Amino acid sequence: MKTKLFLFALLVSSCIFAQRTPETIESKKLGTRTFTVVTPASYATSPEKSYPTLLILDGEYLLDPFEGILKYGAYWDDLPEMIIIAVNQNYGETRFADSEFDEAGFPSGSGANFFEFIGQELYPYVDKKYRTIPFRMVAGHDTTAGFLNFYLYKDNPIFNAYISLAPEMAPEMEKRVAERLSKMTKPLFYYQATGEGDLKEINEKAAELDANIKAIPNATFKYQNDAFKGASHYSLVAKAIPNAIYFIFDGYQPISMVEFQDKILKLDAGYTDYLVAKYDELEKRFGFKMKPRLSDFKAIEAAIMKNKGYNDLLTLSDYANKHYPKTTLGTYHEALYYEKTGNYKRAIKTYQRAFTQEPIREITKDFMLNRAEALKGKPDKPTEEAPAEVPAETPTEEPTEKKE
Repeated sequence: MKTKLFLFALLVSSCIFAQRTPETIESKKLGTRTFTVVTPASYATSPEKSYPTLLILDGEYLLDPFEGILKYGAYWDDLPEMIIIAVNQNYGETRFADSEFDEAGFPSGSGANFFEFIGQELYPYVDKKYRTIPFRMVAGHDTTAGFLNFYLYKDNPIFNAYISLAPEMAPEMEKRVAERLSKMTKPLFYYQATGEGDLKEINEKAAELDANIKAIPNATFKYQNDAFKGASHYSLVAKAIPNAIYFIFDGYQPISMVEFQDKILKLDAGYTDYLVAKYDELEKRFGFKMKPRLSDFKAIEAAIMKNKGYNDLLTLSDYANKHYPKTTLGTYHEALYYEKTGNYKRAIKTYQRAFTQEPIREITKDFMLNRAEALKGKPDKPTEEAPAEVPAETPTEEPTEKKE
């Protein structure tokens, strides 16, 4: 019996937590290579879902800090879940052989083979075996951070986002990367970090690249450079990883109190348009569709109510019905519109529709039917007359900061 319970617990835990899978591939260019694939917590339970990927060079020691930040961000819904591919390179002289370049500053020998291995062998293998989307990120440290810049030398680079930590650059790289970025039409994210206590050559070349990138007019890419005071070649990694990930996925987070107060509340109209644009932009930027969060619906509703922009409740209702069909969410917003504009009879009929719908959070059937009951006997009011408030509890609330 205990054995059965243990196996059951093991099965459940495998569905709850991210899974690490050691992988081996026989490369025509490099021979036997090993790497680790980490699938997110929802991978087994959401077979319809596909994920962006993060390729980590120097995977033996960079995987843990990256995975920790990604797990933490996903837990709070601040970061999307993703598939991590951690390439093993820290044995013998492998990482240096993988990053080999010639005197002109271009991949050569085993470095050229490794460059092609990533795009022609590793990613086709991963894309075939795992549910991925085309949004790809790459990260490396010192030697491998310099190497990942070579992918920008291509006209159509295979990566969308680059995380370069204390890069050791090939000749002319501080100029070439900026030149390539200036010509890119594909949306890209580029992050670079250095530490004050690092080698002089690393910091000087990184500073020159930073200046060259910042001088690019009308940049079409997103860029951030962090120079950490007091940080060493190694401690900067722990500081940079969360900055890099949150920089790339800026805007992914739910509507915050600051966003609510500084942006949404200041709108004269178009509250639902703001919400639609937020999620359309996320899909355009990252290539994956997201169901709008219920907390974001509540934030938009709160702004509408506070500014008395009741007409937006109808467009919010349509948007809710699109993403949460057969639930009470869209019906609630529609009924609330009729209630707030004094069309009580229609509000009552709309609230009563909830009887055949699925409840969603606190918008239960009882809640909706109680709203309808509270309006009975009230005569409809002229449109220009301000409607009276109904003494019933409403789920409308402003966004709140996350509790620690």
